Amino acid sequence: MNERQTDITVTIELFAIYQETFGREEISYRFPPNTPVKAVLDRMIAERPKLAQWREVTRFGINLEFVDPETIVRDGDEIVLIPPVSGG
Repeated sequence: MNERQTDITVTIELFAIYQETFGREEISYRFPPNTPVKAVLDRMIAERPKLAQWREVTRFGINLEFVDPETIVRDGDEIVLIPPVSGG
């Protein structure tokens, strides 16, 4: 059996610095089962190292709920990464 058949696909909605860095509003990634949501950010940082400065201050959301970084993503989940925002 091909292990890739068990991979899951998630969609990441991009906001603020993430949207600016990737130049689009969303991206999709495939991951193996039992992947924590923090691995999504790790992969994004691997692709765009300048995002590393946001690693410790980003909050995670899955399907419109804030979640812990260790929360396991499931196939079809919509993920948001929320960096700190400032306003005036």
